Amino acid sequence: MIEDDLAIGRALLSVFQDEGHTCVWLRMAGGALERVQDEHFDAVILDLSLPDGDGTDLLQSMRSAGAALPVLIITARDSLQDRLNGFNTGADDYLIKPFEIPELLVRLRAIVRRSSGTMEAAEHVWTAGAIAVDEARMQVTRAGAAVTLSKTEFALLLALIKQPDRVLTRAELEKRALGHSDRQTLDVHIFNLRKKIGESTIRTVRGVGYMVQA
Repeated sequence: MIEDDLAIGRALLSVFQDEGHTCVWLRMAGGALERVQDEHFDAVILDLSLPDGDGTDLLQSMRSAGAALPVLIITARDSLQDRLNGFNTGADDYLIKPFEIPELLVRLRAIVRRSSGTMEAAEHVWTAGAIAVDEARMQVTRAGAAVTLSKTEFALLLALIKQPDRVLTRAELEKRALGHSDRQTLDVHIFNLRKKIGESTIRTVRGVGYMVQA
């Protein structure tokens, strides 16, 4: 991850660690090309506005040097020309700030899947009782029937079902699923989610948080 903003960098680093990923965080363009060439990474998350240069120039240098790993640009530059420049330079995806964490994770997994050429093998379906969550397609079924969830509800269910029999605290769930613009409380989202997938799927652990039992 090449991102100079401290708040964004720290937040994403924490998310990646929670997801079980190892993340190297650089705050400048200098030295990034050498790290990409010398070490193995599954993907690069790249900001464009860096203190010592432009991320687009760094991306161009990476591609010129033969680096083929997938690159996800995250930036506040939202014009069509900026997006076209990013893709034409060699970006695999382009995400405009501010963004929601679940969307970034889905986009990141998608470009890694495409790059590895193992899309089917990389797809995960998580199950608990009659509930099945297709992470790659962002689809949920209950006893085979499709269930329509909001983006926040899907993120909550995915976080819980990926770690069955483990209690996730309220703070963990809020960080993973509730964006800064979300005005509803965690309890409201859990209530709505239970109505759609069944009351017994998600268990409340009073004073701590919630869990899904395998």
